Amino acid sequence: MNKTIFNITKMDCPSEEQLIRMKLQDFDMVKSLEFDIPSRKLNVYHSGKPEPIFSALETLNLNTSLISTEESNAVLETDTSNDQRKLLWTVLIINFVFFGLEMLFGIFSNSMGLIADSLDMLADSIVYALALFAVGGTIARKNNIAKFAGYFQILLAVIGFVEVIRRFIGIEAMPDFKTMIVVSVLALIANVLCLYLLQKNKSKEAHMQASMIFTSNDVIINSGVIIAGLLVNWLNSSYPDLIIGAIVFVIVARGAYRILKLAK
Repeated sequence: MNKTIFNITKMDCPSEEQLIRMKLQDFDMVKSLEFDIPSRKLNVYHSGKPEPIFSALETLNLNTSLISTEESNAVLETDTSNDQRKLLWTVLIINFVFFGLEMLFGIFSNSMGLIADSLDMLADSIVYALALFAVGGTIARKNNIAKFAGYFQILLAVIGFVEVIRRFIGIEAMPDFKTMIVVSVLALIANVLCLYLLQKNKSKEAHMQASMIFTSNDVIINSGVIIAGLLVNWLNSSYPDLIIGAIVFVIVARGAYRILKLAK
């Protein structure tokens, strides 16, 4: 068995890890993957030559380079723990539930920040769902799933961004800052709970570490919506809500673009 180290300079968040995992999971020659996201390194344990793996990674346009290849006698552990899968399902369900709640209350409270945050939770859920549902499927099936998820996510982000522009130009009712803050605090508590469960698992495996980074990012966005709600009340203006909404819509569209790379 060989160990090949790749440098992937654009692998700066867990979304790229999920894309790489899905890209390589049909390669019988690949035995195990080790991700070091902070260092932008990927260790691939495989049989045969590394060129087919390198070619597959290059199609993701993440600026991949091959650092070294050497023989390895490492004993690889499987990552099919039922406990981990149950934990990931728990996080996925929580994300879906709060996607629905934030979307519902975002519409009722006239808050683009809540609506955008709900789509960010949907985006995370889509990445988790792709990783869980696509395993064992054919390449065509995975491409179809990725295309649908990516285009649907982009459509929602574009509609949301257009609505933000319309509200900037027009005269709209002020968002209900109390609803913004209360719902965002509940979402924040949910994400902190997810983060606690993931950290309690104490897994050092890359896909579990990636899940923690995802949830940490959600905590930051939740906090941004809470601050926007406070500014709406303090400034008596809807602009803070629209600004945070626009920022999150851009994040959602960026995530959708990454998903679409899988379908290439």
